Amino acid sequence: MIAKVRTAALLGIEALPVSLEVDLTRSGMPAFTLVGLAEGAVREAKERVLAALKNAGYKLPPARITVNLAPADLRKEGSAYDLPLALCLLAASESIAPECLAGMLDPDDSATGPGGWFLAGELSLDGALKPVPGILPLAILARDQGATGLIVPGENAAEAAVVQGLSVYGVESLSQAVRIVTGEDTPAPAVVDVDALWAGQAGAEGDFAEVKGQDHAKRAIEIAAAGGHNLLFVGPPGSGKTMLSQRIPTVLPPLTFDEALEVTKVYSVAGMLDRDAALVVRRPFRSPHHTISDAGLIGGGVNPRPGEVSLAHRGVLFLDELPEFKKHVLEVLRQPLEDGRVTISRAAQSLTYPSDFMLVAAMNPCPCGYLTDDRHTCTCSPLSILKYRSRISGPLMDRIDMQVEVPAVPYEDLKAPRGSRDSATMRAGIVKVRGVQAERYQGSGIRLNADLQGSLLERWCKVGEAEHSFLEQAVRRLGLSARAYTRVLRIARTIADMEDAGNVEIPHLAEAINFRTMDRVNAPGG
Repeated sequence: MIAKVRTAALLGIEALPVSLEVDLTRSGMPAFTLVGLAEGAVREAKERVLAALKNAGYKLPPARITVNLAPADLRKEGSAYDLPLALCLLAASESIAPECLAGMLDPDDSATGPGGWFLAGELSLDGALKPVPGILPLAILARDQGATGLIVPGENAAEAAVVQGLSVYGVESLSQAVRIVTGEDTPAPAVVDVDALWAGQAGAEGDFAEVKGQDHAKRAIEIAAAGGHNLLFVGPPGSGKTMLSQRIPTVLPPLTFDEALEVTKVYSVAGMLDRDAALVVRRPFRSPHHTISDAGLIGGGVNPRPGEVSLAHRGVLFLDELPEFKKHVLEVLRQPLEDGRVTISRAAQSLTYPSDFMLVAAMNPCPCGYLTDDRHTCTCSPLSILKYRSRISGPLMDRIDMQVEVPAVPYEDLKAPRGSRDSATMRAGIVKVRGVQAERYQGSGIRLNADLQGSLLERWCKVGEAEHSFLEQAVRRLGLSARAYTRVLRIARTIADMEDAGNVEIPHLAEAINFRTMDRVNAPGG
């Protein structure tokens, strides 16, 4: 007898429908065959599922069993197919009425029609259900496919219940799942108060009021956060570069629900979603060590998984001691910085993960760190300084909009009780400026000034003759590339927005150019 059930396969952070089919024939020699481009964990499902069925009290007759995962050309991996396979085996052997699963079938026997259930979950040998990654994308797919409901492990229920318009049932065992599909048990669907998830987000650690002095750096952070610009801090050890960077999430606007779904999907697929949190409601702050590999930063592996750039999506990626990262690792940042996504290509598949993040980096001005500190003597030779800075290529430096010098903090600032500006004040101004941009770029596919390009850049960063003359001098004296020129215009647009100015003027351009520290240092005669 043939039985079918619906589940899903993950491709990047999206779920694609999969029809799991079981043909059980009692004639011939007993055998178990699994087809449909299944990876290792899926092939091993046979042993887990058969043991779970036996230990849960269900008996399968000796039979020739063929399991097909359709479409056959879509790679399937992971242990989420255990639960649908177990229920399909029970239906095919008539241990439960086939009609119990009939509601999961489409009228045309495909896996993409309306109605029915979606199933996912890993089985223990005793029949208990274990959580699996990627449940949120599966829940979104089930909702979009018009599913009757979704049955998942209990620990995944809150994550799936975030999706509105879908009945989600979290189960602890195979027996409980059987009772639900047979109608013997009708529990209430899992419910998550989405509005309450944001209640605790105001408790982000740290406040800019704790940072003493560094008003110039705080101004740069306000501009960068308001326009979504990338930022590099250059300064001696102990000047507060890391402290400033760690507090940037406290001034960023809260995630919208759609943004939170995007971020949560990445963490769900990566298996890094906190089981006590149904949704990621705070902007991510990722700070990988400088020994990270290119696959760890950008994503990859035998079965590609999201890297740090994707885990920082809609948040901040902080790279401390930037020149200490391997040069080839830094170079892989070029695509995500330009496109807001990263594509990982393998022989059998090509996956795309979102990576729209704000890059914040920190570095010393020289190997010893004291080149710009008048209280210490720099012991580095000009050649060693040149080699140190050359670890960051010109194309990558071009993609960092703002390069800000962070000097050592004078004692007068250290003895002050608190900093001059706190996170709440800074956030209020940033939220206001981002609101201006949202209204201006509505319907254009652009969110922030940092994304401006092409005709929109010409329209919203239009400058007059005097401004053009000023820019020409800056480009010639600093040797700015076309990319750096564009980024200066974008920063100037953000500064103009912060001052409620309609047009980009010379003071805005002058301040924007002032935030290109490394260009000034590397300029002829600089």
